[in-house]
Amino acid sequence: MDPNKASSKQTRSEQPLHALQLQDALLKMQTVTQATGLSAATIYRKVAAGELAIVKMGKRCTRFRAADVRAFIQAQGGAQ
Repeated sequence: MDPNKASSKQTRSEQPLHALQLQDALLKMQTVTQATGLSAATIYRKVAAGELAIVKMGKRCTRFRAADVRAFIQAQGGAQ
């Protein structure tokens, strides 16, 4: 397979961790797990418990508001 040719499979781009500092940023799960140190499963448990809000952008697209994630980290006693 030629690495210069685009594959038919979608690739996922990484979101820089500094996106957490942007006021209105919508964060990917990977960014939230990096910022909190929690697994995706634990994050979804926190969502189910009402401790963290999500933004559903479609059937398979979930994002988190950066401000909500920062507030969650502060509520857990974490530093910014």
